[in-house]
Amino acid sequence: MWLYLGALVALYHLVRWYRERQVVSQLRDKYVFITGCDSGFGNQLAKQLDLLGLRVLAACLTETGAESLKAKTSDRLDTVILDVTKSESIAAATQWVKECTGDRGLWGLVNNAGITVPSAPNEWLTKQDFMKTLDVNLLGVIEVTLSLLPLLRKARGRVVNVSSVAGRVSFFGGGYCISKYGIEAFSDSLRREVSFFGMKVAIIEPGYFKTDASKPEVITKSRQNAWDQCSPEVKDIYGDKYLASEYEIFQKTLPLLCEDLTLVTDCMEHALISCHPRTRYSAGWDAKFFFIPLSYMPTFLVDAFLKWKAVRPAKAL
Repeated sequence: MWLYLGALVALYHLVRWYRERQVVSQLRDKYVFITGCDSGFGNQLAKQLDLLGLRVLAACLTETGAESLKAKTSDRLDTVILDVTKSESIAAATQWVKECTGDRGLWGLVNNAGITVPSAPNEWLTKQDFMKTLDVNLLGVIEVTLSLLPLLRKARGRVVNVSSVAGRVSFFGGGYCISKYGIEAFSDSLRREVSFFGMKVAIIEPGYFKTDASKPEVITKSRQNAWDQCSPEVKDIYGDKYLASEYEIFQKTLPLLCEDLTLVTDCMEHALISCHPRTRYSAGWDAKFFFIPLSYMPTFLVDAFLKWKAVRPAKAL
């Protein structure tokens, strides 16, 4: 019995491996639009797809980022300035993509642009702090996707949304985890709707990687700003040592962050060029063997574990 079971499992993985190695044809005729290409995953993916021969349309937030990317890629890659929090910027970028793609439509959209801060205990933050993150990470993704949907439908293309392991388990306060939970929900509903048109939607769930968004100075400044705006009552409850203790823990985790961004961009690439892309991709060993399994555990166990690892406020019970 165990022999037959093992054979079935082996056959399943063999068939899956074979299917996932099949690549769509005529890559050089396909256009892919990527947001957040100034640095990090978006920048790496743009270079990667350019080497494959795809027609990359890279959206950058700054002129400096756009010029730097163009200097390191072929003339097949074009750039546009895009602020995903501004509707007029999205409308202008959409018109530009339409002119670039012509009758071919848009094969791929990679919603990569995102920010991690402000992040801090929820009580330290304001509504505006939450909205700053949600505008980029969630509402921006939704508006960009809806604007480009007609072009994607024309090409029977792909949407690749960058979520996070924080879209499965919420580890810290602020809008980041909320936005990633929202990305999961939006992607699921979108995938079912557009499947009728031959389109596919994939979610990338990276673990923790070293990017500009995870720089110690960025996180530290965000936490300090949140602490400075707290009321005296809240500061008294958490205590002056709380912030320093959190920073100490963060410093200890830095060496554990993965520096190989291709672990994420390879997943994005597969979602775009495979004939049979996956619905979800987990990137990084921490995602595969810790965070994703943790998300399936009973809630009381997850809560107990995270509480055990967390810094305790000065006046905790």
